[in-house]
Amino acid sequence: QTCALPIWKKMEALYPVIVLFVLFFLNIPIAFALMGSALFYFIFLNTTMSMDMVIQQFVTSVESFPYLAVPFFIMVGSVMNYSGISEELMNMAEVLAGHMKGGLAQVNCLLSAMMGGISGSANADAAMESKILVPEMIKKGFSKEFSAAVTAASSAVSPVIPPGTNLILYALIANVPVGDMFLAGYTPGILMTLSMMITVYIISKKRGYNPSRERMARPSEILRQAIKSIWALAIPFGIIMGMRIGIFTPTEAGGVAVFFCFLVGFFVYKKLKLHHIPVILMETVKSTGAVMIIIASAKVFGYYMTLERIPQFITNSLMDFTDNKFVLLMVINLLLLFVGMFIEGGAALVILAPLLVPAVKALGVNPLHFGVIFIVNIMIGGLTPPFGSMMFTVCSIVGVRLEGFIKEVWPFIVALLVVLFVVTYSESIALFIPNLFLK
Repeated sequence: QTCALPIWKKMEALYPVIVLFVLFFLNIPIAFALMGSALFYFIFLNTTMSMDMVIQQFVTSVESFPYLAVPFFIMVGSVMNYSGISEELMNMAEVLAGHMKGGLAQVNCLLSAMMGGISGSANADAAMESKILVPEMIKKGFSKEFSAAVTAASSAVSPVIPPGTNLILYALIANVPVGDMFLAGYTPGILMTLSMMITVYIISKKRGYNPSRERMARPSEILRQAIKSIWALAIPFGIIMGMRIGIFTPTEAGGVAVFFCFLVGFFVYKKLKLHHIPVILMETVKSTGAVMIIIASAKVFGYYMTLERIPQFITNSLMDFTDNKFVLLMVINLLLLFVGMFIEGGAALVILAPLLVPAVKALGVNPLHFGVIFIVNIMIGGLTPPFGSMMFTVCSIVGVRLEGFIKEVWPFIVALLVVLFVVTYSESIALFIPNLFLK
């Protein structure tokens, strides 16, 4: 009679996951934590595969043409900061929202929505607004902590509105068209912006934060500023329409967007200079390298999970737990909110999306709908302690203590959770814009 396996032997397949979390809590960078836990598996637990094959997995995991879209869209955000596009967008936001209660705080929220369509990076948006808008907000009488909280919360919108890199990554993982995923990002992005502007209004009314303009802008003033800003506002629209009618692929769209931004910066706004190009290239290389090393490490970690059939185990466990897709989505939301407190959003996407997409598909959840839920969720995680990336970015630039930031940011987290609830349980609202174009 065969003896039952000891418990430690049964759990052997989960050792790399345990190693991963230990490395997280030791504050090891996410890419190296993923790499270390994957190598632990292939060195000590699964010795049948040669290390040459494992290293080859690191290299080949990013040898994909669609991934070229990532550096292009990162470069778009960098070019935008030096070309005058950011400044024109800020002027447009001020004309539209400066008269509202809360003034510059409202401009902050609206600017993030406009910037999201171009930069697509929460941390880039948070850093830019921390340097440009926050000092002006403090001069106008806003507290430093409130200014930091608004900036971090509003930056959560940037990767949700196209062409955010998280939308591209999810589309590649879930095998859905990038153009469709871009369309799906607009409705939640708009809802997130509105929810935060309402929150700003309520807080500003209570504290007496004044508008930055004495009155609402006249239509002629709005039109003049819109004409100045049209080059910046046309970029996301051109990207979406170009992909929808088949002029270019998502990767080509990134290249076209970079080229267009350079033209606008050099010849329209005339603020982009030749000496900015090395800086833009350096920023692009650094940001792309950070994203790509996470993708490569996560892919190898995912290879370990595939060999151990962990995705199938998770799918079967979730299906055994419930066959109700609404209950399943609630469980997944709670899981993602918890994970988002510890793992950076992009890494959580690359690790967890391959595990969860098969389960939600099995219960009939539209993968586009789930992508919206997933990305909104991980952006909320970027605001929450202990490891929220936007939280750390803003607090370090503005110079506020985490305790003061957390006290001010919780109303915005509540507002974003309301939006998450709406897009989770109303597919028709979440996919309103894709349904208009894709029918």
